[in-house]
Amino acid sequence: MQVISSFNLILRYKIGENDVKKLLRYFILVIFTVIIAKFSLHFFMPAESYAFRQVKKIAPQINNPLLLINKHISLIDRPIDLFNFPIKIGQHGPVKSLYSGDSQYPFYCMTVDSGLGQPLVDNQSAYGVPVYVDFLRPKKIIGYSKDCSLASNIRYFSLDHSGEIIALTPSDLTAYSQNKNNDKILLRVEQGTINRFIYTVVMPISVDEIDQRLAQSKWNKRLVYQFNGGSGIGYRQGKQRAKRVIDRQREQLLDGYAVISSSGNKTSYTYNMLLAEDTARRVKKHFVSLYGEPLYTVGIGGSGGGLAQYLIAQNSTGILDGLIPLYSYPDMITQTTYALDCDLLNNYFTFRAQDSTPWLDWHKRQAVEGMNALNNFPQRAGYLQPVNQIMSGFVPSLPSGNSECINGYFGLSSFINNPRQGFLRDLFHPDVVKQVKWSFWQDLVSVLGQDQQGFGLSTWDNVGVQYGLLALQENTITVDEFFDLNRKIGSWKPQIEMKAESIWLPLGRKIPLWLSLWGSQNITPIIEGIANRHEGSINAMQAAYRAGQVFIGQVTLPVIDVRHYLEEDLDMHHVSASFFSRLRIIEQHGHSDNHVIWISDKDYNPAVLAFKLMDEWLLTLRNSPSISVVAAKPKSLSDQCFSAKGEVLFQGKGTWDGQWNNKSEGECQKIYPMFSTSRIQAGSTWSGDMFKCQLMSVNQAIQQGLYGSIDMDLYQQQLEKTFPDGVCDYNQVDQGRPSDL
Repeated sequence: MQVISSFNLILRYKIGENDVKKLLRYFILVIFTVIIAKFSLHFFMPAESYAFRQVKKIAPQINNPLLLINKHISLIDRPIDLFNFPIKIGQHGPVKSLYSGDSQYPFYCMTVDSGLGQPLVDNQSAYGVPVYVDFLRPKKIIGYSKDCSLASNIRYFSLDHSGEIIALTPSDLTAYSQNKNNDKILLRVEQGTINRFIYTVVMPISVDEIDQRLAQSKWNKRLVYQFNGGSGIGYRQGKQRAKRVIDRQREQLLDGYAVISSSGNKTSYTYNMLLAEDTARRVKKHFVSLYGEPLYTVGIGGSGGGLAQYLIAQNSTGILDGLIPLYSYPDMITQTTYALDCDLLNNYFTFRAQDSTPWLDWHKRQAVEGMNALNNFPQRAGYLQPVNQIMSGFVPSLPSGNSECINGYFGLSSFINNPRQGFLRDLFHPDVVKQVKWSFWQDLVSVLGQDQQGFGLSTWDNVGVQYGLLALQENTITVDEFFDLNRKIGSWKPQIEMKAESIWLPLGRKIPLWLSLWGSQNITPIIEGIANRHEGSINAMQAAYRAGQVFIGQVTLPVIDVRHYLEEDLDMHHVSASFFSRLRIIEQHGHSDNHVIWISDKDYNPAVLAFKLMDEWLLTLRNSPSISVVAAKPKSLSDQCFSAKGEVLFQGKGTWDGQWNNKSEGECQKIYPMFSTSRIQAGSTWSGDMFKCQLMSVNQAIQQGLYGSIDMDLYQQQLEKTFPDGVCDYNQVDQGRPSDL
């Protein structure tokens, strides 16, 4: 990590006596922090708990088959899997993926983190994590594991109606079998590895079926595939604890469902949806080889676990029959389009604005950012602002509010977009960290491609984007503020020019002191009054579309999209994302009758009800194969909003109407209003699937009346200087979308 040894204390404003006192107070605070960091760091830093497990050497590349994608992936047949499922107990599953490309190295094993012990030794060349004779006394190494394989094993758990989950020992099982009137549900849990990720199979069984792997008398023949969320950039096996899998689906397990899952289907560890699909297909095949075909398989999972369902259902068949996405986005890659604007905007508001005073009103920021922002809402890391202001020569101040851009997306630009950042945890030796390009784009390099320097191609683009255009039209910001914002906001530097964040860790990694707030060192500088914009790779955009990283609405399965209303918490799981998905479905099919949206107060969870109605929907389809998905939908199932007590407040067609579909506000929309994004506020469409806009001349934009009642003829020269290549014409199609899609 970089350490800044001097301060630029050149004041940029006239300051009064009180400001001087405040400045000195913060200056003393920073100096004190520096002293503590330099002379007491070893007292405050936690022990290197990962040091004895670090990956210290990168394994050589192994070539795995990669699906040839020359049209949309939904039109391409998948290869036949020749692995002999089921996996035998005591053996591990396939290491090489079936069709998702080369194995990624380095790869950090997390079987220990999952409570499953050390992985199997697969080499003596120091590739991967070390494996010890005695893990609790890590002294003698017996070998290394680069692929993190785990021998399949079976354990037993009990689950009661209060939700208590207990791992059962052999003596517990003996007592359990003697008490056959036990009101607890007995669960057989199998775990192992497939495609290097940890899989889990949970089956409800009777007492008489202990030690019978194939027994299934308590199974209701319905299968849940559990997906999970988070933000990940690969290079890790992922953690999957049996109790966590059980806890997430305890209601369904009590009802007799079986549950399967994989750490490869948790987006905390990868957003490579080709690899996620490959893994899910094999996990399900393993299950079917043991227990036969279920009546149906329904997906469940939140955030990234929701978008994974949308993409797997769109791109392939044979894995899912119905979807219950929670807190979902349509996909990750189009979310980055506006999410990566957040730090650019915060950098502008904090450091670059000609006059920062107007931006102290967080409602004004919301008019530009789109996502919600609130005055007097505390920031968890608000202490970073005054420290960074001092470092940059500004009068320090604590933030007077908060936004979803900060509360939900702080650090995202560094984590997913900066190849120099890497993990903050010591999973990898510093020598390994230096060799790897750590980014979301690099995780997708097999799909999106790479540049001449080996960096994963990026789809992110902001050429011609007029930030705050709608706010200008509505006179929420002035013409001068509009120009100042668009001249100075800039963009992200090319990856080869990026630097790691400047971070001190005097109090450990849980309380990092960022000295490069908003990734400021990686934002294009202002030169002659203008900061350059960034042009994304059209080849990468087209590859993302074809490879199914983009949700284009091509899903015909039953969908119940469920979320809590969290806008007032500034939570990143914004309501509008459900309607991005709906618009894309409408654009693809002309209707969205297979897509139901439920939004509820956060004190009520409608997921159990969603399972009940999804069961009715899927059984109707199974029992009447000739009936359409729409015709099979239960008559009681429609768009709804729920109260904290679970009451249906309003339901039916039109209840969610609003700005997103250019209609008068529906009743649910009035109760749970949605917000937009920075790109929508710049004039883009609500479907959110525009990577790179086509450009039109400034003169054409003026003639079209793009600036509302403002006479922009008076400012044409300023516009042309600010946007020398032209401005976005959102009436045209995405330049990055293949014409055949």
